[in-house]
Amino acid sequence: MTQDELKKAVGWAALQYVQPGTIVGVGTGSTAAHFIDALGTMKGQIEGAVSSSDASTEKLKSLGITVFDLNEVDRLGIYVDGADEINGHMQMIKGGGAALTREKIIASVADKFICIADASKQVDILGKFPLPVEVIPMARSAAVARELVKLGGRPEYRQGVVTDNGNVILDVHGLEILDAIALRKRHQRHSGRGNSRVIRQPWRGCCADRQRLMA
Repeated sequence: MTQDELKKAVGWAALQYVQPGTIVGVGTGSTAAHFIDALGTMKGQIEGAVSSSDASTEKLKSLGITVFDLNEVDRLGIYVDGADEINGHMQMIKGGGAALTREKIIASVADKFICIADASKQVDILGKFPLPVEVIPMARSAAVARELVKLGGRPEYRQGVVTDNGNVILDVHGLEILDAIALRKRHQRHSGRGNSRVIRQPWRGCCADRQRLMA
């Protein structure tokens, strides 16, 4: 199977976690796009979705799926999204699609985070894929990039990309993330950053069922 076929397989496999009559949290990216296609086959059985990006919102609406603002939703059973890298502890790097802040907010309120990824995303050590950091534009160089260098990284400004929140992205290269929890804590102390996407472990519930959701 090609990588796109694998992404499609895990995207459709996640449909088994969708309960009729519920509102589904939906991520962003190529694998999440396949899940949205699958979700379209259930549009008459679910109430709708909460989307993590304008791109996903557009796709959901094009399939006739109602999109809710997160503030309108009392409860979110699941959030389904892809990943850029996953290690053996189910810690991951996310956010390559530049929707990291909204992804984190929606995932944090969901009962379960279902991570869909093909086997190419499995790594022993996180960091080969650059760590995306969402940054308030005025703080890009002065307040954030210098601190990321102190952490051992090599931040690069992602040219021409503005997030749905109006922020910019720094992609941090050269990291070997042996302790994701410690890195996250250190990074959270710095002002000016919107968000980064080292995920220690799923917030609640489950992340990628290796047998079922990793092709």
